Amino acid sequence: MAVNIDELLQRVRAGLDRVTAPEAFAAAEAGDALLVDIRYAALRDRDGLIPGALVVERNELEWRLDPLGSHRAPEAVSHDLRVVVVCNEGYASSLAAASLHQLGLHRATDLIGGFQAWRAEGLPVTGP
Repeated sequence: MAVNIDELLQRVRAGLDRVTAPEAFAAAEAGDALLVDIRYAALRDRDGLIPGALVVERNELEWRLDPLGSHRAPEAVSHDLRVVVVCNEGYASSLAAASLHQLGLHRATDLIGGFQAWRAEGLPVTGP
């Protein structure tokens, strides 16, 4: 049965423990979460980066974060890793986090409002 994107987002988000920007910042600072920025290069160049976030283009996300994968990032050490996916406004990141759940990363979630919410909260950003 087909669904529209709004319905799909609602279903996906029901299975995530989504976090606010201050919560994501605190978790990353405490070493309890890995922030993963999936924004494309033009947005990163325009708006800057979250210090300490792992930058992984969306089309590489599953390959880089699969702890059992041959192309995994060094940070992808366990299926228990708490990953907070960050996109620009918090839409694509929800779908990305759900995909990580399918790989067994059961603590993966996303940042409500994305990078724009992070910046609006006045949290650290490097670059432009």
